[in-house]
Amino acid sequence: MRLHVNVVPGASSDEISGWLGDRLKVRVRAPAEGGRANAALMKVLAMGLGVSPQALAMVSGAASAHKVIEVDSLGEGEVRQRLSRSDT
Repeated sequence: MRLHVNVVPGASSDEISGWLGDRLKVRVRAPAEGGRANAALMKVLAMGLGVSPQALAMVSGAASAHKVIEVDSLGEGEVRQRLSRSDT
């Protein structure tokens, strides 16, 4: 399943902010330098989904705020359910 994500680097906390239509908004404390925000994003998503970070792969958007993440072994319904529970 491919997950479309909007990332906000340099936020005050790491959190899954919720759904914006078909995109998930995620805030991370890490700055957008040297791949640190991308690494933080993958960690936050893995925790929210209850999967290992190895179950996630960035398909596109490494240098953009708009990213596409491949989620291995979970369907769209399961991903939405798990991430909706993680909303803060």
